[in-house]
Amino acid sequence: MKKVIVIGVTGSGKSTLAEKLSAKLGYPYIQLDKLFWKANWEITPDDEFFKKISKAIDSEEWVLDGNYTRTNHLTWTVADTVVWIDLPFWLTFYQNFSRSVKRAIVRNELWEGTGNRESFLRMFSSDSIIKWLFKTYSPHKKRNEARLSSPNYSHINFYRLRSRKEVNHFLKTVIEKS
Repeated sequence: MKKVIVIGVTGSGKSTLAEKLSAKLGYPYIQLDKLFWKANWEITPDDEFFKKISKAIDSEEWVLDGNYTRTNHLTWTVADTVVWIDLPFWLTFYQNFSRSVKRAIVRNELWEGTGNRESFLRMFSSDSIIKWLFKTYSPHKKRNEARLSSPNYSHINFYRLRSRKEVNHFLKTVIEKS
């Protein structure tokens, strides 16, 4: 387990798990959202985004989190491990909603140097992360289930974690092995 991708729908806990894995394994932590979002919620064009990713993964060990399918040609081709946090919708919704409310109250910058912050206005706008969860939950699950059996990814060890208990057990097991 040297090049690890943590995936899951928004609010599933992928960043939290990826950060913990990174710290315990001593590997660099790469957050695709941090590489993607610019100031004022501007997006990074793909050519620039791909260069940032290529630079970030140009090492022997890393833990990356994110679901940017268009980056799979860079990340999934070299990853040896994918951890899919596949929690029930109700739990993911709860986590996503409570995180969004907390962020809207606290107003911390999400990615250093961007000035991007959650707000109640944004929570209920057309760009809402909560709306995004409703839109992507089922398609995300179908896409990842297909990936599990795809010959394109036969080089990857997959871990599908379906509960908080499984997530915690996985983290504990990885820590014991390291």
